[in-house]
Amino acid sequence: MTGPTGMSERALGPDLARGFMLLFIALANSHYFVYGDRVFGGFPVAGSGVDRVVGMVISTFVDGRAFPMFGVLFGYGVAQIVRRQREAGRDWWPIRKLLWRRSLVLVVLGFAHAMLLYIGDILAAYGVLLFLGVWALRWKDRWLFIVAAFVLILTALPSGDSMATASDAADPSMLPPNFLGQFGDRIIVQPFIAGLGWIGFVTPFLIGLWAGRRRILERPAEHLALLRTTAIAGLTIATAGALPVSLVVGGVIDQPSDHALTMLGPLHDASGVLGGFGYAALIVLIARRLSDQRPGDQGRGDRQSHLTLAIAAVGQRSLTCYLSQSVVWAVVFTPYLLDLSRTLTTTTTALLAVATWLATVWLADRMRRANYRGPFEILIRRITYQETIAATRSRSSGSLA
Repeated sequence: MTGPTGMSERALGPDLARGFMLLFIALANSHYFVYGDRVFGGFPVAGSGVDRVVGMVISTFVDGRAFPMFGVLFGYGVAQIVRRQREAGRDWWPIRKLLWRRSLVLVVLGFAHAMLLYIGDILAAYGVLLFLGVWALRWKDRWLFIVAAFVLILTALPSGDSMATASDAADPSMLPPNFLGQFGDRIIVQPFIAGLGWIGFVTPFLIGLWAGRRRILERPAEHLALLRTTAIAGLTIATAGALPVSLVVGGVIDQPSDHALTMLGPLHDASGVLGGFGYAALIVLIARRLSDQRPGDQGRGDRQSHLTLAIAAVGQRSLTCYLSQSVVWAVVFTPYLLDLSRTLTTTTTALLAVATWLATVWLADRMRRANYRGPFEILIRRITYQETIAATRSRSSGSLA
């Protein structure tokens, strides 16, 4: 079988990780819309005490940690596709073409997403990463680790472009003043995000490929020591690496000099990559505990099982749910729509992010119950597996003739 993985064949761990990942991404993206005369790390400097606490929590545990987890799961998913294709007897060149079609869909969809909804789109960057990353599919394990470590070290080097550096409020490409003007502003910014943004995801992508080869997230019982070590070490390092920036966000310490920020910002980002590994490992370990619970049990176990399936349903429809979040950001924050960027605070925006994620959990669960993949999942699968689908239909027609 060379088509997409059937719903009944999917492992709980990766899907549950993707589902929780969308909550982290909502929290990571939404606070950048909050207006402030000056911001630090994406948070207004002049917030209330509660805003500072919320900002510190997000900066410590979410910012720079959600997208690396996305990268790991993306690479893992690519490895799953490759394994299924190889098991079906397909050669490497057809597999590369299949993945290139998938990358093209991501680039086109990401461009439309950035132009219409959210300039901070990552789909196009992942499309570029996949287009180039197919050449790593046959690398030996040691080369995956060598290149991943090299890129991680590069991202940890001092940089004046760190996300932690203080700056003014969001530019017009983020909060466009009018519908027509947003295209002119975004058409300049989006190619840089798509063309360069993939570099920061190389390390998690390559590690995801390696993990996918060994089916670590699908078979956690066989890799408990590795998963536990990764969860503890990754999250500990990520938390420690985030503190210099998050303590400033929380108002606990004064903002350091620009020179210090050129070192602290990359430290925040590089440690977040390890945090992404840690989160993926932790959620898979949790999924292992929950996997034995099935709907139909009585009491609390029954509720937990349904909640687990609902969150996993978000992971199975992560593309649709990700784009759904952007619809909310566009409606709520865009100046020519609700224009609430000056009204909402860091705290209320975080509550909006949680509410948005919960809405996607409800939506995804309804799709699960209806046995519906999701509109954008169907789209990307039809284009990616067009040859397989055409062959299947041809065989079906022949059998009916």
